[in-house]
Amino acid sequence: MEKSSTPKVSQAGSENNSSVRENNQKLGQLLAEQGVLTKEDIDRSLVEQIGKRSKRVGDILAEEKTVSRSEIESALKKAQESSHIPKNARVGEILIASGLISREQLDNALNTQDKGKNEKIGSLLIKGGLITENQLLVALAHKFNLRFINLEEHVPSSHAINAISSLVATTMKVVPVDIRNKTLVVATADPTDPLLGEYLSFNTGLTIELVVATKQQILDTQQILYDVNENKVEELIEEMTSDVEVVADEFDVDQINESDSKVINLVYKVLLSSVTQRASDIHFEPGIGNNALVIRFRVDGLCHRAHIIPSAYKKAVISRLKILANLDITERRKPQSGKIFLKSKTRRMEFRVETAPTAGGQEDAVLRVMANAKAIPLEEMGFSPSNLEKFTDLLAKPYGIILCVGPTGSGKTTSLHSALGHINTPERKIWTAEDPVEIVQPQLRQIQINNKIGLTFSEALRSFLRLDPDVIMVGEMRDPETAKIAVEASLTGHLVFSTLHTNSAAETVTRLLEIGIEPFHFADALLGILAQRLVLKLCDYCKEPYNPTPEEYKKLIQDYGSEMAQLDKLEPYSEKLTLMRKKGCKKCNGIGYLGRFGIHELLLGSESLKQAIIERQTMSELRKLAVQEGMRSLRMDGINKVFQGLTDYEQILKVCI
Repeated sequence: MEKSSTPKVSQAGSENNSSVRENNQKLGQLLAEQGVLTKEDIDRSLVEQIGKRSKRVGDILAEEKTVSRSEIESALKKAQESSHIPKNARVGEILIASGLISREQLDNALNTQDKGKNEKIGSLLIKGGLITENQLLVALAHKFNLRFINLEEHVPSSHAINAISSLVATTMKVVPVDIRNKTLVVATADPTDPLLGEYLSFNTGLTIELVVATKQQILDTQQILYDVNENKVEELIEEMTSDVEVVADEFDVDQINESDSKVINLVYKVLLSSVTQRASDIHFEPGIGNNALVIRFRVDGLCHRAHIIPSAYKKAVISRLKILANLDITERRKPQSGKIFLKSKTRRMEFRVETAPTAGGQEDAVLRVMANAKAIPLEEMGFSPSNLEKFTDLLAKPYGIILCVGPTGSGKTTSLHSALGHINTPERKIWTAEDPVEIVQPQLRQIQINNKIGLTFSEALRSFLRLDPDVIMVGEMRDPETAKIAVEASLTGHLVFSTLHTNSAAETVTRLLEIGIEPFHFADALLGILAQRLVLKLCDYCKEPYNPTPEEYKKLIQDYGSEMAQLDKLEPYSEKLTLMRKKGCKKCNGIGYLGRFGIHELLLGSESLKQAIIERQTMSELRKLAVQEGMRSLRMDGINKVFQGLTDYEQILKVCI
């Protein structure tokens, strides 16, 4: 391109000023439309920019690269979607048509790439105190049709964190937020980087959806997710061990107390480390005598040793936990319960604390990690297509009772909250009674049960009936009184959800009848019973295909039921039949499994089943009838998922009788 002469301060200069104002007013106009700026603010900033002849928008194409490759890429994308800009237009033409620069500014930038510096209009507005970085990013997110999120309100999911390594996340300056339907949501402060989405997609094998967050929130979140890790904790433990060894001869374990800075630092880092490692529970287990304090994390239902703390610190660590939980540190003879609340720069974390005296005058502590609890969409709960369709149909009913059953830790509360999230609309009033409240959702009115003051499940349920509910969720039917009130509520026009600790859907019916629920009333109220278990998922990064032996295949079919296998069209045996098995890699710590998913059996309250309940038929008769009507048992659902390559039969046998 030929160089053009520098415009003189004349009528041409006046026209240039007008052009600058016109082309840069688009961002200002966007800010004004959002109520961030007034027209006077915009005019003052534009006048300031125009007045600094050595600092105009076009010059940023030079040394400071105002129009970066990322903005060019975004402009190209917008140009392809625009009907009035040719697809083969040059980059400069696209920038001009997009309102980013004027033609004269482009010419000047090409002529004087090594002269002067300039600042973006957004930077000028921020420096002038007219807008904040958040407000500018909201405007840019709107400009590029991206979502703007507040990372203080969005806790990254464990699956998203595992999708990107800490090295990639910190290098690319991003934070993985969530995964839905094989789409990874990633927060960035530079959403128009042309290589970012493509690189992350290549690295993860997932579709990437970019969202916008502030640089500071991204840095703060990365510090929580990646800087506080097992290595950091181990470095501190090594330092503590060295200190103990130096004074081993004269050391008195009671001289170290809970106010020691290393103890405070260690406890804090262990708690944060548990969150980043997706632990559901933390076990502090002091050994007898001079034996060390062992810390174990429960991840995906399995305990593993995380840290070993020198013996001299074990009492101080337990005392520190008790102080954080507002417990009596002088009482070591009986169990105590409490809660720990930690607030980092990006999130609020909660830990339920239970202490108990153990042999040798020691005291154990077990912490339940509440930091990662959130509602999961029904589509991501691991339902088979048939069960998902049937369960969704149940949620559309106006009244009746839906029960979710299984042993402790089988995901019952998560399933109920997923169901509530599915029907949570402004038109419905939803009350929940929980102990504890683990998952918080907008619009839900949630009550924490407190038995000490008489706020039991039955009392909360009675109160709900006077609070104009449409939907009621009772965390657990712990006694006949609660069960009776719940059934009665479902018969008076309310949709009721609750849980029980039973092993199967059919067993739930007989258990409720045994505790005194009237068969006719329960049969009339019942919509469905969902029984479930959580199963370890084969690691997606290292699982490998194999051809099962005829004996292994025969065992699967026998346990499924030969007739049912034919009816459900399970894949016949052949040399081409492929299942998946564990291998082990760095991502899964060598165990071959990463994450968990649900297996389910869904018993529907059909007319024939309701009649069977009224007739008090046995559990085996109820189960047989339900299977005939389409229910698939937990083991059958698990075997189906073995054929899908999600897990292996070893894991199914661990959770199914």
